[in-house]
Amino acid sequence: MLDKVVKRTWQDIDEIALDLVERYPQVDPLTLKFPQLRAMVTSLPTFADDPGAATDEILEAIQATWYDKFED
Repeated sequence: MLDKVVKRTWQDIDEIALDLVERYPQVDPLTLKFPQLRAMVTSLPTFADDPGAATDEILEAIQATWYDKFED
């Protein structure tokens, strides 16, 4: 059986944060502006949602969750 690649949407905040930690381990998420964060999320190979659908609240939640995981 072939492994199925999981595709993320903006609602998958925890999973996106984990993907960002893995892909950008040296980046402090609090140094990013939302346009930079949006570009990083939409460039993830696991991301498959409308790039323009993220609200500031979603981006803030991703940034905060990423920071929590970054600090660990």
